[in-house]
Amino acid sequence: MASGETTAAPNNTTLAGEVSGVIPDAVSGEKTTTDAPNSTALPGEISGVIPDEKTTTDAPNSTALPGEVSGVIPDSDIKEAAPATATPIQELWFLVKSNGHPEVWGVTLANPDTHVPTQIVLQKYLNANEGDLKKAKDQLTKTLEWRAKKNPVELLKKKYNRNKFQGLGYVTTYGADSSDVEGREVFTWNIYGSVKNLEETFGNLEEFLDWRVALMEEALEALDISSATKPITAEHDPYKIIQVHDYKSISFLRQSPVVKAASTETIKVFAQNYPELLKEKFFVNVPAFMGFIYTFMKLFVATKTIKKFHPMSNGANLARELATSSRVKGLAEQLPKEYGGKGADLDAIGKQPSLEDATAT
Repeated sequence: MASGETTAAPNNTTLAGEVSGVIPDAVSGEKTTTDAPNSTALPGEISGVIPDEKTTTDAPNSTALPGEVSGVIPDSDIKEAAPATATPIQELWFLVKSNGHPEVWGVTLANPDTHVPTQIVLQKYLNANEGDLKKAKDQLTKTLEWRAKKNPVELLKKKYNRNKFQGLGYVTTYGADSSDVEGREVFTWNIYGSVKNLEETFGNLEEFLDWRVALMEEALEALDISSATKPITAEHDPYKIIQVHDYKSISFLRQSPVVKAASTETIKVFAQNYPELLKEKFFVNVPAFMGFIYTFMKLFVATKTIKKFHPMSNGANLARELATSSRVKGLAEQLPKEYGGKGADLDAIGKQPSLEDATAT
């Protein structure tokens, strides 16, 4: 044999001078591939089957052949699916269990068949979407993801810059001694006229949103859904909050992009993550040009929610407006004087997120 010829293996079918794709027997010797006992490869070929001692452990419910990688999820990893006969509330409960985040609005979620607070939370998502289960699931999923990331309950424990947020927001409860939830009213108050410096208060959007979410969580704590004993329905739901936005002395807001940005983002966050919690919203001492607020709201808020909005040019008319619309006895008189009542000022009776003086740098 000439020195330039290729040495072919005895079982080689290649022509002289070609490179064989088969491993020569003389070379394989002790270096040949050790075929698995269940291998179907011909002698000298590389087996595509994994040797038995390294085979994949298939799930008990797997239909894969020995040595193949199973496409079946092991039983321990299979998530429980809602039965075909599940009610919409039960379907939402199965979604919660599959998501893993256990809390919404301070309620530790549990089986709604026996846990009324969970039933209330889930029913609100159905109500917000007119009973459309698919939309309710989508909104609830986004809320669970947002709460897992944002952790609003912890935001309530934070301390916020007193110079930025002092007097900007309060929570009050009227009829707090009533054992009947319909005999109580929880208010959130946003007093935008108290803002000292627009850039300081609204310029850091994330900080402002954290404070605003904390205020809402303070109101939810007062609403106390966790102690509820009576389920709600699509037609009847007393677990709602009255909101008052006071725009007195804020004519400068029209030209402020930071305030517009904060307002827009707050509306989006609340529409997505706090559905069916608004009973009525009163915009008091509203300048005529503040129409941009309603324009933004119509983009993100449901039509039926917009109907709950009531603009007032004079804040003193609020007490008269609420005199006949609430079951809280004497509510109108209990409101602060500047809103037409005879009660104490918000500084005296209102709760705020925790505040602290800014640390000098």
